[in-house]
Amino acid sequence: MLVDDQQMVRAGFRMILEAESDVTVVGEAADGVEAVQMVGRAKPDVILMDVRMPKMDGIEACEIICADATVAARVMMLTTFDLDDHVHAALRAGASGFILKDAPAEQLIDGIRIIAEGNALLAPSVTQALIDEIARRPVGQPEAFPGINELTDRELEVIKLMARGLSNNEIAKELFLGEATIKTHVGRVLAKLGARNRVQAVVAAYESGLVTPGSQ
Repeated sequence: MLVDDQQMVRAGFRMILEAESDVTVVGEAADGVEAVQMVGRAKPDVILMDVRMPKMDGIEACEIICADATVAARVMMLTTFDLDDHVHAALRAGASGFILKDAPAEQLIDGIRIIAEGNALLAPSVTQALIDEIARRPVGQPEAFPGINELTDRELEVIKLMARGLSNNEIAKELFLGEATIKTHVGRVLAKLGARNRVQAVVAAYESGLVTPGSQ
């Protein structure tokens, strides 16, 4: 589902996406209010959501959609700024990814497939911006994140490797474990931290001081 207040932008995305045999655009919305109203009817797997829109911005719409347990859609935020000050808020709202509007078509398509498969996606420049922003903030106290204290030693190893950007396969090789085992550990980490996806878990790890920029 495409959510952007500019009709020409939506038309451009639709043209790119519908050229792919495995992608179907099931709906379009011009603002966050329309997106929230439409998502239940359209039942998209992935929502491409602009950040800045009238009536209701993308972050508020993302938060409402992601908080609805009946909605399975995953949200990828779109922006024209790689240093957008809304990155952190969008990820906390439940977004599964962040991509620049001027990204190459193939990167957008690959990103949709990654999100649809249940993984998280951040453009490299956005990842660095997020880490830099967290680094400027005072480190939170672990007790503010009770789930952190519930992590086992193995789960702590896993989340620290997640913070380095490693995939399940790469973590498995690093820890000499099976990929299925790592997938189980990641699932438990997300559950204990109340995180919707890997990115939210990594943000919690940084904010709690469990991981610090440059320490990995």
